[in-house]
Amino acid sequence: MTSSIRWISIDCADPYPLSRFYGAVTGWPTDDEDRPGHDECAVLPSAPGHPGLLFTRGPEARTGKNRLHLDLQPIDRTRDEEVDRVIALGATLIADRRGRGQGWVVLADPEGNEFCMNTSPAERGAPG
Repeated sequence: MTSSIRWISIDCADPYPLSRFYGAVTGWPTDDEDRPGHDECAVLPSAPGHPGLLFTRGPEARTGKNRLHLDLQPIDRTRDEEVDRVIALGATLIADRRGRGQGWVVLADPEGNEFCMNTSPAERGAPG
C-alpha cells in the first residue's frame, strides 16, 4: 500500500492572511470556515486527489532558508507577468534567475517563506 500527499503544511506566524495570499496566488479556494486568529487555515486542493496547502501557527520565527519550497508556474500568463502580479499581492523579489528567457524568479511570501516562479508551459513550448 502507498501513501498520497493530502496537505503541504507550512508553519507560519499568522495562518489566516498567509492562506489568503496563497489562495490569491494560486486561484484555489480558501476554507470558508477559517477566520483571523485561527491556528490552522487552508487553501483547498485545486482538484480532488491533489494536495492542498495548510498553514499552521508555529511557535518560532523562521530563522534560515526554507528546506522545502513551492515551485509555481503561471497558467494563463507569462512568468514575468505573474511575477508582477504576485509582487502586487505582497510577495517580495529575492533573486532573479531568469537568464536567457528561461530560468526562474525567487520570491518571498509576506512572512518571508521563499517560493519560485517558473516559466509557463507556453513559454517552454509545452502543452498546458
